[in-house]
Amino acid sequence: RCFYDQKILQKTFGEWKEWWTVCGERKLSLRAGSHYRHLLQNLIFKAWRAYVCQQQGKRNKYCVAESHAKKQKLLRTWRHWLVYVDVQRTKHGMQSVALAFRERSCLRISWAVWRRRHYQNSSGHKMNILALQHWAQSLQFRAWLQWRELYLYSQNDKQKETRAVTHHRHWELKRCMEAWLGYLNLHREKKLQNELAQEHHQRRIVRQCFSHWQLSWECRRRVHAHQKDIEKLAARIALWRVFAHWKHYVVLCVEETRQCELAEKHYKHHLLVRALLCVRWKRLW
Repeated sequence: RCFYDQKILQKTFGEWKEWWTVCGERKLSLRAGSHYRHLLQNLIFKAWRAYVCQQQGKRNKYCVAESHAKKQKLLRTWRHWLVYVDVQRTKHGMQSVALAFRERSCLRISWAVWRRRHYQNSSGHKMNILALQHWAQSLQFRAWLQWRELYLYSQNDKQKETRAVTHHRHWELKRCMEAWLGYLNLHREKKLQNELAQEHHQRRIVRQCFSHWQLSWECRRRVHAHQKDIEKLAARIALWRVFAHWKHYVVLCVEETRQCELAEKHYKHHLLVRALLCVRWKRLW
């Protein structure tokens, strides 16, 4: 009866252990699914952000190119206008010279020649105005053609980019699905490896914490020892300074005493000399 109870208990425990393992694998599969969805969303967000940054860079380049084209067109117009102004100045100078020559000569032939030249200049001025108008219209038409070509090229680039993004998304989904299936197949093997790795990581963290604590303790001990040495050295330096000041004071006192003695001897000698001189002077009288 006891052997029978033991066998029944062993079978019950084996079935309970198998049921517990199945529940743990189900929890891990749910966690893997949530991790896979989070990773896929992160990849999609990164791809969208890169696409937005690239579009912003292209728009900035297009604005810079458009502003550069406007500046170049304005610069060319300004140069042609400067040439035109120089030509007009030259023409006005020639007209002033012709008027001066007409006033000086007052000849009919010169007057007729000047009238003919003036007519030629006016006709040339009108032709120049017409040529400038035609050149401006042709320049505007060329600029419009270039803008249309750039716009069509940008539209083609956008279509190609959208196709490339959709292809990349499909490829990423396929690759992630294959990786997820491989992860499910190798999940049991990785479980044991993860447990061993976690245990090794905990041991390594404990060793690192102990080594950091030991280094910090050694560093603090060295800092305290260095502070004590610095305090001792400061005390020695202060004592040496006091002794040096005391020695200098003693030397000054000795020098002052010696000078006082010399002054007193000199004063006594001076008094003795004056006394002797007085006595000698009285004897002479």
